[in-house]
Amino acid sequence: KGVKVAIGAELEVEGPKGKLKVPVPAGIHARQAGGILELDRDGDKYAALHGLTRALAANAVQGVSTGFVRELDIVGIGYRADVKGRIATFTLGYSHPIELLLPDGVDLKIDKQTHLVLSGADRQALGQVAANMRGLRPPDPYKNKGVRYTGEPLRKKVGKTGATAK
Repeated sequence: KGVKVAIGAELEVEGPKGKLKVPVPAGIHARQAGGILELDRDGDKYAALHGLTRALAANAVQGVSTGFVRELDIVGIGYRADVKGRIATFTLGYSHPIELLLPDGVDLKIDKQTHLVLSGADRQALGQVAANMRGLRPPDPYKNKGVRYTGEPLRKKVGKTGATAK
């Protein structure tokens, strides 16, 4: 509801959260019937592209109507993040703060400096920004420190133990 789809060389999906474009490859045809977007393919050799286009179109429709959310947690003493306008600043134990420019269409809210909430309409861009933030200091399996997705299972490893003399 409230989503407009213009069908052409590419699908233009417009809704309350924004506007996205989805490429439609050759061999795939889109049509709209009674509020339902249908995709057809010319033959079985287009099966993979059919599924890909369908998934991208579904993500675009969901993105412009409800949007996507990705949450990250920063764990570690002295590790924190701040946001001013479109620039996120991270203090992650390096000798310098790290600044990251947020692309258009991706918003960042920070709760108590260690819980980040990314939101936006474009699922691919949102996931890429979240992965870039996680990559600044990936979770350390020995010390439990770093930037991780909320709810991400962490494989804790046991450190080295000294060899005993016999």
